[in-house]
Amino acid sequence: MTGAERREQITAQIVERTGITEAMIECLVHGFYAKVRRDPMLAPVFDTRIRDWDPHLEQMCAFWSSVALMTGRYHGTPMVKHVPLPVDAAHFDRWLQLFEATAAELCPSVAAEHFIDRARRIAASLEMGVASGQGVMLGVGERYRRNEAGAVQ
Repeated sequence: MTGAERREQITAQIVERTGITEAMIECLVHGFYAKVRRDPMLAPVFDTRIRDWDPHLEQMCAFWSSVALMTGRYHGTPMVKHVPLPVDAAHFDRWLQLFEATAAELCPSVAAEHFIDRARRIAASLEMGVASGQGVMLGVGERYRRNEAGAVQ
């Protein structure tokens, strides 16, 4: 069995178990980012970096296809993009809150659980990466916090 055949088999198994489709991913991504763009905490972070939302949404659909269905559609470097952002634990918590609410609203429960499990892992990984990029090594259970001036606490 080739790598591509194995990937297709894994994707098919996930689809069978969760019911997740590319159309569901697109609905989730668009619904989630509609909330992000209105959110007082998260919108400013995105507004200063994203001018044209269509390519970003396409990229996020490819990302979530790769994460949720193991399709391999995404070929980016999310850590590199997130490390310089002025974000901390509160931002990741808000991101998760909006993502989890959107998944629960738009997806069947098995699919929502699948997405949410992966979102939590992604948020934790990105938070650690952002902290590390600022010279902060987080211990088990520690969270990354900035003070109002942007310095690390």
